[in-house]
Amino acid sequence: MSHGFTRIFTDTQDLTGVHSLVMDRLGTNLKHSELTAQIIRVFYEVYNELGHGFLESTYAGAMVVALEEAGLKAGREFSVPVWFRGRKVGQYFAHFVVDNTILLELKAARSLDPAHEAQLLHYLVATNIEVGLLLNFGLRPQFGRLLFDNERKKIRENPYEFVAKVFA
Repeated sequence: MSHGFTRIFTDTQDLTGVHSLVMDRLGTNLKHSELTAQIIRVFYEVYNELGHGFLESTYAGAMVVALEEAGLKAGREFSVPVWFRGRKVGQYFAHFVVDNTILLELKAARSLDPAHEAQLLHYLVATNIEVGLLLNFGLRPQFGRLLFDNERKKIRENPYEFVAKVFA
């Protein structure tokens, strides 16, 4: 049974040939694969120039510069409201939205953690954005790619209607 999302993670120590590594791992049949590959290349450029040890805010500033230089539009501190029974009950702030298509969550942690993945997944569930990248500027550069299809999000709107369509 599908959980409604797809995840791709990489954790490599060898950064030679990283452009081909990214393209080989992501493939071209994935949603927004060209844009995600471009963002991941920018991530590795920033990591290779700055290394690890800075705060997330420093990497966020560097990512804005590098994304803009790559010709991408990056909106910072994207507001993600949380709704419950038709009422706004909370609000998250995602680090970036690139070209109104990809959500970016930056980390400067020792390594990626399941809680980081869960945070990004919650952002995807709460928005109409389907693809998110988790970028970690840790001891080694790491990235994760999550997909949560908008079709799957309709379950939250009316679960009985969705189930009826599945079994019809």
